[in-house]
Amino acid sequence: MAIVSGSISEDRIDIHSDNFGDDAFLRAGLKLNHLRMIVAIEDSGQISAAAEILNISQPAASRMLAEMESIVKTPLYERIARGVVLTTFGQALAKRARKILLELREASREISELKSGKGGSVFIGAVTAPAMSLVVPAIDKVRKAFPGIEINIEVETSNVLARELLAARHDFIIGRIPDDVNPRLFEVREIGIEKACLIVRRDHPLLKKNASSLADLHGYGWVFQPPGTLLRRTLEDIFLAAGVPLPENIVNTSSLLLTCAIICETDAIAPVALDVAQFLAGQDAKASDVRVLPTDFKIDVKPYSLITARERALPPSARLLYDLILEESRKQGG
Repeated sequence: MAIVSGSISEDRIDIHSDNFGDDAFLRAGLKLNHLRMIVAIEDSGQISAAAEILNISQPAASRMLAEMESIVKTPLYERIARGVVLTTFGQALAKRARKILLELREASREISELKSGKGGSVFIGAVTAPAMSLVVPAIDKVRKAFPGIEINIEVETSNVLARELLAARHDFIIGRIPDDVNPRLFEVREIGIEKACLIVRRDHPLLKKNASSLADLHGYGWVFQPPGTLLRRTLEDIFLAAGVPLPENIVNTSSLLLTCAIICETDAIAPVALDVAQFLAGQDAKASDVRVLPTDFKIDVKPYSLITARERALPPSARLLYDLILEESRKQGG
């Protein structure tokens, strides 16, 4: 049975195992920041982006990569037109580095929970619709049954969440795998389809119609999520398929609060998840000025899923919330 012990001094790894007699990498000076760098390179595909993740300059990142190649005595990456890609050797090192960094994060978390006497903590991310329809009811059940569990939730786009999951900032996420991320890095369980709609202010001119067509929307301002996000692409595809010109007068923002503020004060139109629109329209506040705009077309977004990182076990508290969200999705779907 392998026994692994470790100590960290001056950010240097010191690991001993009776299964590994050759610790040449460690004796040659392999450090935690080297591991962070190779993982950041794999996730971002760019030295500049990896440098930003580690909060260092690009020249410093390049020097760190050179140090790593000197230590392992083999090329770890290759330059391509749009950045860099790891070699087979680099991919092997990144795979092990990711596991080491995750174990250190979990060790820190476990010790912190033992010291505080809490029942554990969960870190999850979700796109807006399932955050409201699935995560909120599941959190309510967890808090009633296990009040000691601390839950941390981030609501963001799938592009952001998937990368943060790979960086071990979340236990699991609810969203979609971006097209530019390797799907083999994840375990995916589809749990629902996001229905979207258009929102406008109360007394908007288009509310006088029984149902607005795409052509009716021409000439109005729009509030969109940033370019490339799924809901925006879905609506743009609907316009293109119908041969209707794309909206031109656009404000881009990922902030739901700012979206509501613009909608309530102007004649602009915005696409949002149907769950969000119904929630906003039912509030006794300024947000209640928001109305769902009836249309003669549907906006069905790509299904969302419960997503975990492959070969990464969920801690007990995270598994509990995961299972409750899955149960909630089956209840709503059935």
